Amino acid sequence: MSNGYRDHPGYIALAGAELVYQADFVADPNALYRALRENVDWQQSKLHIFGRWRLTPRLVSFVGDPGLSYRYSGQSHRATVWPTGLAELRERLAKEYQCEFNCALLNYYRDGRDSMGWHTDNEPELGPSPTIASISLGDCRDFRLRPKPGGIAAEEAPQTIALQHGSLLLMLPPTQAHWQHSLPRRVERGGRINITFRQIIR
Repeated sequence: MSNGYRDHPGYIALAGAELVYQADFVADPNALYRALRENVDWQQSKLHIFGRWRLTPRLVSFVGDPGLSYRYSGQSHRATVWPTGLAELRERLAKEYQCEFNCALLNYYRDGRDSMGWHTDNEPELGPSPTIASISLGDCRDFRLRPKPGGIAAEEAPQTIALQHGSLLLMLPPTQAHWQHSLPRRVERGGRINITFRQIIR
């Protein structure tokens, strides 16, 4: 990792993880939130859990460069075109953080009852050491991190980052190798859209 990240005021160092948090990354988060909520083709995927298919507690959409596909939650998804505003954010991430991305997974949490369970973004298409750029829009939600058992971060305490409206959380290598993350339910919260930029290796 470039030493330049360590000079960032939002730099976070943990055993087996490096992150950067910028609370004000999106210039007009209200407009982007409305545009994505109203214009994206949101789908509700199914998960195969303990022999049964269940609807995911959130809506999803996968966008990216032409011809890309991504397998997650046991299903393969072909990328739709970049929505207005996201291509510009991708260019900013490349310019300001030197991170190249060719796709993004969008999650729409309709209210605080929608959630994401513990997982790691370690699909084979992302390569062995992916960088994930996560942009949050809408109501603030707690982003939980916990170390994987038996790994180099096993003695670290779980972490919580409150993801603000318009914020960026950059998860740098080797975070995905040693930590899991989740977005627990917060019943009193309203809608939230999360955009996770990724680089699929072709």
